[in-house]
Amino acid sequence: MLPIGGLKEKSLAAYRMGITDVIIPKENQKDLVEIPNEVKEKLNFIPVSDVEKVFEVAFR
Repeated sequence: MLPIGGLKEKSLAAYRMGITDVIIPKENQKDLVEIPNEVKEKLNFIPVSDVEKVFEVAFR
Protein backbone atom coordinates (compact mmCIF):
# COMPACT_ATOMS: atom_id res chain seq x y z
CA MET A 1 0.00 0.00 0.00
CA LEU A 2 1.31 3.39 -0.94
CA PRO A 3 0.63 6.48 1.16
CA ILE A 4 -2.14 8.83 0.07
CA GLY A 5 -2.24 12.61 -0.04
CA GLY A 6 -4.84 14.81 1.57
CA LEU A 7 -5.63 12.56 4.51
CA LYS A 8 -6.86 15.50 6.58
CA GLU A 9 -9.29 16.67 3.90
CA LYS A 10 -10.52 13.15 3.16
CA SER A 11 -11.01 12.49 6.88
CA LEU A 12 -12.98 15.71 7.34
CA ALA A 13 -15.20 14.76 4.40
CA ALA A 14 -15.80 11.28 5.88
CA TYR A 15 -16.67 12.88 9.22
CA ARG A 16 -19.17 15.25 7.59
CA MET A 17 -20.79 12.35 5.71
CA GLY A 18 -21.24 10.31 8.89
CA ILE A 19 -18.69 7.66 7.99
CA THR A 20 -17.12 6.07 11.06
CA ASP A 21 -14.49 3.63 9.72
CA VAL A 22 -11.66 4.92 7.55
CA ILE A 23 -9.11 2.53 6.04
CA ILE A 24 -5.73 4.21 5.58
CA PRO A 25 -2.29 3.04 4.45
CA LYS A 26 0.00 2.33 7.43
CA GLU A 27 2.46 4.88 6.08
CA ASN A 28 -0.16 7.61 6.65
CA GLN A 29 -0.46 6.99 10.40
CA LYS A 30 2.06 9.79 10.97
CA ASP A 31 -0.35 12.21 9.26
CA LEU A 32 -3.09 11.67 11.83
CA VAL A 33 -1.60 14.51 13.94
CA GLU A 34 -2.98 16.97 11.35
CA ILE A 35 -6.59 15.92 11.97
CA PRO A 36 -8.57 17.81 14.63
CA ASN A 37 -9.13 15.84 17.85
CA GLU A 38 -12.92 16.10 17.65
CA VAL A 39 -12.79 14.37 14.25
CA LYS A 40 -10.29 11.71 15.41
CA GLU A 41 -12.56 10.89 18.35
CA LYS A 42 -15.45 10.10 15.99
CA LEU A 43 -13.53 8.20 13.31
CA ASN A 44 -12.02 4.74 13.58
CA PHE A 45 -8.82 4.80 11.51
CA ILE A 46 -7.80 1.34 10.34
CA PRO A 47 -4.19 1.25 9.11
CA VAL A 48 -3.44 -1.44 6.54
CA SER A 49 -0.28 -2.56 4.79
CA ASP A 50 -1.71 -4.74 2.02
CA VAL A 51 -4.80 -5.16 -0.12
CA GLU A 52 -5.78 -8.42 1.55
CA LYS A 53 -6.29 -6.53 4.81
CA VAL A 54 -8.41 -3.93 3.00
CA PHE A 55 -10.76 -6.64 1.74
CA GLU A 56 -10.80 -8.33 5.15
CA VAL A 57 -11.85 -5.08 6.85
CA ALA A 58 -14.23 -3.88 4.13
CA PHE A 59 -16.15 -7.14 3.83
CA ARG A 60 -16.34 -8.31 7.43
